Amino acid sequence: MTIIHSIDDFLFILFPEIDRTDEKQIIEALTEYYTFSSFVPNVNIKDGFAYIEISTDKIIEQENTFNKVVELCEKGKYNEAKPLLEQLIKTDPTNSEYYRIRGQIYSDEGQQDEAINYLIDALKWDPKNGWALLMMGNIFAKFKDDVDTAMKYYDQALKVNPNDNISINNIGANLMQQGKLNEAARYFLKALEIDSNYPNTYFALGMIESIKGNDIEAFNYTIEALKKNNNKNDLYKHSLQQAFEIGKKYDQSNKEIKILKQYLSKLEVEGNKLIDIIEDETIPTAAKLELAENYNRPKHIVRYKESYPAVDHLIMHELGHLDLVNEARKKKVNQLFVSTEENKKSFIKSLGQSIKYLNKQGYSEKIISNVINDLFDGLNRQIFNTPIDLFIENKLYNDFPELRPIQFISLFNIIQEGIKAVTDKEIVRLAPKSVLSYSKIYNIVTSLQFNDLFGVDLLDQFKGTQAEIKQAQEFFNEFLEYKEDNEPAEEYELVKHWAEDLKIDYCFELIDEDKYRKRKDIDSFLTSIENDPFGLDDDKEFKEKQIDQFNKTQSEIGTNMAVVMFMVDALKYFENKPINEIKEIAFEIAMQGTMGYSPDKDGYLISKIPNKSFSGYHILAYYYVSWAIAIPEMLSEIKLPYDDEYKLAKQLYNKNE
Repeated sequence: MTIIHSIDDFLFILFPEIDRTDEKQIIEALTEYYTFSSFVPNVNIKDGFAYIEISTDKIIEQENTFNKVVELCEKGKYNEAKPLLEQLIKTDPTNSEYYRIRGQIYSDEGQQDEAINYLIDALKWDPKNGWALLMMGNIFAKFKDDVDTAMKYYDQALKVNPNDNISINNIGANLMQQGKLNEAARYFLKALEIDSNYPNTYFALGMIESIKGNDIEAFNYTIEALKKNNNKNDLYKHSLQQAFEIGKKYDQSNKEIKILKQYLSKLEVEGNKLIDIIEDETIPTAAKLELAENYNRPKHIVRYKESYPAVDHLIMHELGHLDLVNEARKKKVNQLFVSTEENKKSFIKSLGQSIKYLNKQGYSEKIISNVINDLFDGLNRQIFNTPIDLFIENKLYNDFPELRPIQFISLFNIIQEGIKAVTDKEIVRLAPKSVLSYSKIYNIVTSLQFNDLFGVDLLDQFKGTQAEIKQAQEFFNEFLEYKEDNEPAEEYELVKHWAEDLKIDYCFELIDEDKYRKRKDIDSFLTSIENDPFGLDDDKEFKEKQIDQFNKTQSEIGTNMAVVMFMVDALKYFENKPINEIKEIAFEIAMQGTMGYSPDKDGYLISKIPNKSFSGYHILAYYYVSWAIAIPEMLSEIKLPYDDEYKLAKQLYNKNE
């Protein structure tokens, strides 16, 4: 066998008694050390290296004994292993690993000086014994508090195994345990250069940056640890926990983030409208965007609850919606997502069996109606928001890396709410299977992006079928094709395509915003579902303001004779009809009226009054009279300012009789 030593500082660490300037002494010392029994080595020095050639005719078969020693050590049975090791060393003192294992036993038993002696012997017989080098570094760093000496052994280990990232990672881990963060980081970064897919290294770097208070860097490293880890093992769990801890700490210490103000200013300039950010604990959810055009205001408003966790992300998300709208408006291609009463009727028709089931369960018509309305609105929110949210979250992640820790916390909470919504036993029992499946697919799409951005796979928690998962994956893949070069308003294509694929495009309409805004009957705008992605309520405030404005206008007009004459017509029409029939007509007019009636518009139709077309004032007159006759106790609820007109109409009608 031939042992090769580089004649450098490390050789004289192993053989401190040798005079480095005396080549003859080097040869003599090495010859003496490596002489075994009658076998004297041949030592030569050439080109800065010492070559020790040991000739032996005897091949010592000790493999079985050595394997037994290793097995005993793994079980902690050191007392049984030690005598076997001593015999191995006595029989063959040239085997470096025998000394290395003996040194490891001494170290585990707390005898570090003895461990060092044996590890030195291991390195004398094999200066490239990587494990011995690592152990020496660990002992000096951990037990001797001698980092300088430890670094010499670690650096030598790097020279011996420059491509062994796991060993280098272990060096970093040991230094980190000793609080030597900068030294540890150097080794971890070196390990990444060798293997950029090893999750342990990213996790350790995330821990170091977190200790230093560099939350963004810490979070990014931790997320990479999650992304690189394909197994939900202990490291995955620790990485997930570390990501949450960093995110929560960052959220608590950054209540006012600069990027929010910067984004706000950018959108104000691009949209030529000011934006107010208002704390409002009265809103039912965490944040809400109110477009100025929908409220007849000069400003857009984002309302938020200060008490909500990671609310800065939700505000940024609402601004993201406005950003997409601004981009689409520049090209005059923005669209509005609306649902009509006809859309709702189609939805109700599709749920015939589910409605029968709820009836059989004893639920009242009112409760069933509320459930259907909630399902319709909730599904439409998902239809509209899910694909658009993907573009927004992708932009926030890439353009605002400082937001990522709280984006992570916020999206995780939202997805957990989605999981509960589609797996809760009571919901699963009562909800129509089709709607539950649609909702599950849209929720899974959101979770797929979360996994793509943050490396956290929550798919199993949705309990989706293979078909649902496949459909969600196809949707997400389509988004991935769009996201790199998305043109303004292309997100609406996904809204439409996905609904068509699921065969639920009957639930809504997409209409050109510019064409709509030019219409004179703007107050008759169909019920908009421009809610935020987290289930915000409808624009009730806006509708109430519309009613107030309408009533104010009627007050200025005074007694409206057109309405009076139309009411006379209504009294004649309803004269001999049963109350139940009039009530059905009243409900139909009211239901259609949720979309708004415009006094200036013609062509309103009521299915229960065939062959008759109504103008705006005409339908409003029938609206009032039908309720006054059939449901007088609820007349005030429809908020039509026609009490005087009705009194006059009855007088005229009675005179005519």
